[in-house]
Amino acid sequence: MKIFCIGRNYSDHAKELNNKVPTEPVIFIKPETSILLKNATFVIPDFTEELHHEVELVVKISKVGKNIQEKFAPKYYASIGLGIDFTARDLQTKLKEKGLPWEKAKAFDNSAVVSQEFIPIEQFNLEKGINFSLSNNGKIVQKGLSTDMIFGINKLIAEVSKYFTLKTGDLLFTGTPAGVAKVNPQDVLEGFIEDKKMFSLTTY
Repeated sequence: MKIFCIGRNYSDHAKELNNKVPTEPVIFIKPETSILLKNATFVIPDFTEELHHEVELVVKISKVGKNIQEKFAPKYYASIGLGIDFTARDLQTKLKEKGLPWEKAKAFDNSAVVSQEFIPIEQFNLEKGINFSLSNNGKIVQKGLSTDMIFGINKLIAEVSKYFTLKTGDLLFTGTPAGVAKVNPQDVLEGFIEDKKMFSLTTY
């Protein structure tokens, strides 16, 4: 299984980190070991003092594809979940300053929270968009709407499949909206699609 992630896919998030709004998708990959397993404890790594939460819609790929045209992309996914792309922001900043890859800041063990449930795509009105959010200790800290993505899901699938063969079960993290912030021990993070709770975890 591969985990594809998209950076800077919401304009407000790009701006809050003083990044340029991209003209093409920013793609990076997390390994399978980055997934936080069901019922596992999330411990803030000791190599960062500024771990950030980034809530994202997650697309599950439903069949094998390569060089997929955007108009055919809907044939390659059938459900949407929710996740967190945990980011060691202080480490990422240092890597970016040196022009180095982000993997140490983005792809470490347990850095990807993925909801156990994925909701069938037909339950959504994609033209109106999918609302999603993250709360920290009961307060909403991030809110997103899928139609605010710079590059929509179909475009992302077309772009990713130019370079990588998509396989059944692969995951696509579609980018985070504004509001990313530091995570502290004993924070309770809860993710929602519309009004449905998709995950809940406590940090240590």
